[in-house]
Amino acid sequence: MATLKELRDERLRKLNDIRRLGIDPYPAKSGRTNNVVEITTDFSKFEDKTITVSGRIVGIRKFGRLAFIVLRDFSGEMQLFLRGGDVAELNAKEGILGLKQLPLLDTGDFIEATGEVIKTKTGEISVAVKTLRLLAKSLRPMPTKQDGFTNKEERMRRRYVDMNVNQDVRDRFVRRSKFWQATRDFLNQHGFIEINIPVLEHTTGGADANPFVTHMDALGQDFYLRISHELPLKRLLGAGYERVYDIGPRFRNENYSDEHLPEHVAMEWYAAYWDWQDGMKFMEELYKYVLQETFGKLQFKLGDFEIDLSGDWEVWDYAEVIKKYYGIDVYNATIDEVKKELKKHGLEVEKTENLPRGIDKLWKNIRKDVAGPVWLVNTPKFISPLAKSNPDGDTVQRFQPVIAGSELGNGFSELNDPVDQLDRFVEQQQMRDAGDEEAMMLDIDFVEMLEYGMPPACGWGYSERVFWIFEGVTAREGVPFPQLKSEIDNVTKEIYPGLNLGSKHEEG
Repeated sequence: MATLKELRDERLRKLNDIRRLGIDPYPAKSGRTNNVVEITTDFSKFEDKTITVSGRIVGIRKFGRLAFIVLRDFSGEMQLFLRGGDVAELNAKEGILGLKQLPLLDTGDFIEATGEVIKTKTGEISVAVKTLRLLAKSLRPMPTKQDGFTNKEERMRRRYVDMNVNQDVRDRFVRRSKFWQATRDFLNQHGFIEINIPVLEHTTGGADANPFVTHMDALGQDFYLRISHELPLKRLLGAGYERVYDIGPRFRNENYSDEHLPEHVAMEWYAAYWDWQDGMKFMEELYKYVLQETFGKLQFKLGDFEIDLSGDWEVWDYAEVIKKYYGIDVYNATIDEVKKELKKHGLEVEKTENLPRGIDKLWKNIRKDVAGPVWLVNTPKFISPLAKSNPDGDTVQRFQPVIAGSELGNGFSELNDPVDQLDRFVEQQQMRDAGDEEAMMLDIDFVEMLEYGMPPACGWGYSERVFWIFEGVTAREGVPFPQLKSEIDNVTKEIYPGLNLGSKHEEG
């Protein structure tokens, strides 16, 4: 069996032969008139008409003066039918290859074919080729499913190959695009304005996360990659906008997991004169719209969960749920009572266990088995100390959707009291100064904005983890190009011996 280097050398030989014929193997222009699916789904419209298709060769068969090429573009596959005497001869000036030059082509090459749309004797919709042009010569053979291109590491490193071999992977990112487009459409339809905010920030905030740090030479200062969209968008509320949002990447310098990536796409919106109850009604409709547009359904089988999002969602009170499952009154419980329940249910009890963390562990133990959709509301203030309080003083105006055992978003009535906000920033900065790298930074400019005045508002954020959950994939499978340690394999080093590519598996 030929090695990759031997196969590549053979294709390089063909490339040189093509150049010697005077053919440009990488022309700039294609004259495509139609994509494949247009022709195959509406044959009667195109029958006997001359069209031009372009795409990648996925199969070639030659029988004397007859040849068949399977062509694939983004929309689908179709057959090209070539017959001696019908196909134009070599014309280097026009970049046209004749039937005699067919051996210079390989699977993986991009070509353009012009001819009449016909059905062959076997009933196959085809293009009876009159002229054939090479658009791009491939130097590496594209593997097939039969070749066993299933190694996860290899698939992630060469995702462009993965998407060629595995149609379901390519289709996934069409759905991912639909997910964000539907999110954008729904917000625009409801009077929101998309305003892109900076990724680089002097002071970053809006979440408990460790930021990435970079340096801007022009200003001679360090900047942070944003961990949240929150504070700039709320500045826009102070600027007079009433409904704003942004969709884009955020960065959290934390570990990978099946549900988290240090870089991921997220959306946040903020609406003046709304509170958390307005936001909850709005988000229930947004979820339904986005998932219907993305997946064409509102009923899902996710692992062991059967989920139907089409009806009214349940609303759960945090304290009532804990009371129901564990018999604990969260507002009067002792740490010993909480530890007892943790042990009883096989949950970890740390030496430094405190009441908020312990009760949150109890809640997460419930959550993991909740199919949903459920709205979790009235979170105790000691669980979420930075949120705006309800009039009772014990709970906060926060709402979270629980679906398939996960919390898939987060919304609040936003804090707009500058004195309260400053006190909370100072407390967080003290925690940061004491070594907590995920505590929030003191953002005095944001406090000054609040002093000028920000109206009552509701805010919401969710990340593409929502898409991953409903798509049924892990975080790395859910993005087109996940970050991996830089490695260069020995085959590549053998192919490019004149380059200093380092030792095998050397980290970049």
